[in-house]
Amino acid sequence: MTEITVIVAIAQNGAIGKNNDIPWHIKEDFLHFKEKTMGCPCIMGDKTYDSLPDFARPLPGRENIVCTLDKNYKADGAKIFHDFDEAITYVKEKNVPKAFVIGGATIYKLGMGVADVFELTRIYHDYDADTFYPAIDFSKWEEVNKEDHEGMDVKNKIKVKFSFITYRRKG
Repeated sequence: MTEITVIVAIAQNGAIGKNNDIPWHIKEDFLHFKEKTMGCPCIMGDKTYDSLPDFARPLPGRENIVCTLDKNYKADGAKIFHDFDEAITYVKEKNVPKAFVIGGATIYKLGMGVADVFELTRIYHDYDADTFYPAIDFSKWEEVNKEDHEGMDVKNKIKVKFSFITYRRKG
């Protein structure tokens, strides 16, 4: 059975993006994302796919699955779906051990409804943003692991504290 995992980094104020980019650059978080998702299908929206740096589009070592309402959308090296549920069905029918939902905000909202696991990088800093993570109902999730870290946000030239927190859906 395929485990569906939402993976996201969220600032203290709920920020996840600005101008179709991540408002921070914390090396440890990018490495964490790569380590967790490597070898697994990654489901994302078209804006998220388009925002990936050229060297990482499509994400190497992972099947890239792009959800878009644009019937003419093309993404080299990615499988396109026009319905989120069809993308989920597709990965479940492949019977891979894990698949990841990697953004953006609309895809995250849909993903939280079907995810078995929620991998959260909580950054203890507020960022200026135009995209925020949808409200999380933590009563549906049980924290199963937490690692506290400190690292350099090289984009903003500040040291930040952050945690990698794993939640599993209750029940």
